Amino acid sequence: MRAIIALTVAAFAAAPAFAAPVVFFGEDVNLAGDPAQAPTTNADAARASFFANLVGVGTETFEGIADGTTSPFAVSFGAAGTASIDTGGTVASGNDGNGRYPISPNQYLNAGRSNLVISFSAPISAFGFYGTDIGDFGGQLTLSLLDSMGGVTDIVVPNTVGNNGSTSGSNLYYGFYDTANTYTAILFSNNSGGADVFAFDDFSIGSREQVIPTPEAATLGLLGLGLGLIAVARRRA
Repeated sequence: MRAIIALTVAAFAAAPAFAAPVVFFGEDVNLAGDPAQAPTTNADAARASFFANLVGVGTETFEGIADGTTSPFAVSFGAAGTASIDTGGTVASGNDGNGRYPISPNQYLNAGRSNLVISFSAPISAFGFYGTDIGDFGGQLTLSLLDSMGGVTDIVVPNTVGNNGSTSGSNLYYGFYDTANTYTAILFSNNSGGADVFAFDDFSIGSREQVIPTPEAATLGLLGLGLGLIAVARRRA
């Protein structure tokens, strides 16, 4: 249980009328410099905890999309549905020697220095992904979740923030599920002003019917809410 708590940040403040999403986070920081990359030990553990609450979800690994494809383009999650990468993404392959690399096995989504938008063909209740090379030049990742009622929830991902490439080659896993709200699009924001380059892999989505919370996740949700480990602002349209 302690190991799960160390890897999982669960539940964040929301408007009283809405239940808090349950969040899973694990990060592996690389301090060895390029082209080294951190093992995915903590990220994989966070993903496993996230997936323990889901059934039948789909994952896009970007392996079936041609290297060099730029947005907009469609992605598939099998029976879980489809989506489009509307802005900010280019499919890349291999370790680029500057901190960005695939998780499984050869290709990934390079967001570069820009923001990234993914829109879903049907509302989702769960979303997870790997990120690489996030924060080594001072960037913080924020997710803006557009819900089915037109509201937006902003989630600050607690990635380590370095400088001048100090944490290049790090990786993380971030996932959430929400049993009260569904979402139609997600904006990935990069606040570095063009200094930091982000990359992502293994996007996974799930519908409300595919979310089956475990008792441990519910407990961690209350703990995370009490500790206030994630900053969230909910804006209603």
